Amino acid sequence: MDRLSTPGQAALVRPGIASPAEWQTRVDLAACYQLCALHGWDDGIYTHISAAVPGEPGCYLINPFGMRFEEVTASNLVKVDSDGNPLGPPQYTVSRSGFRLHAAVHAARPDAACVLHLHNMAGLAVGMQDDGLLPLSPYALRFHGALAYHDYEGIAMMPDEQARLVRDLGAHQAMLLRHHGSLTVGRTIAEAFVLMETLDRACEAQWRSQAAGVPLRQPPEAICRTAHAQLVGDGAPEGALEWPSLLRRLDAERPRYRT
Repeated sequence: MDRLSTPGQAALVRPGIASPAEWQTRVDLAACYQLCALHGWDDGIYTHISAAVPGEPGCYLINPFGMRFEEVTASNLVKVDSDGNPLGPPQYTVSRSGFRLHAAVHAARPDAACVLHLHNMAGLAVGMQDDGLLPLSPYALRFHGALAYHDYEGIAMMPDEQARLVRDLGAHQAMLLRHHGSLTVGRTIAEAFVLMETLDRACEAQWRSQAAGVPLRQPPEAICRTAHAQLVGDGAPEGALEWPSLLRRLDAERPRYRT
């Protein structure tokens, strides 16, 4: 569970919420939606971010279908089972087809506390390229040798593609879905967001540099490996330092996410 920004926040339990841990996960997931909206990463009412409900195996939180990211709050997130069926009296509907990708990753990856999937322009642009993400920036070097790819198979994800996607993802925490967008897997919601922010910057730096139409210089492979190891560090979940500051930004600009 991500750290709290307000002492005692976890003690709050709202009607219909099973535990303080679920409420805190709702707050953090709503914050993630709002932060993605601030970055302009939303795609109308499409794409989703999901989080596992602590202490409730097979239960997940996802956005109500039909709401923009900026409208998501802690209380209007929908709890669903592994098939995307709402649990409890359904106040909102969910996109079961949109949840299929998330369900597959959550089922295959016990470490997947949060699965973040976007149709962000930078990720789309680089995912279309044969060579994918190149080691051109420190952001890209965070994923050097650690970025998965999945070929496009159409809009609706069927069970056989779910199996191929989790096979392609493997143990990686980030993926470019060719012609489709980006995916990150976090051990915390904070980690999923920070990884996506880093991946988006890596992709944006690449396509901006390519637009200059001049040869691009890449660091030697040994330097790339060294930089990647430095950026990954001890392997602890990323985002712990950044998350409180990001929540402070939301508390100042969009405090409704906590409701």
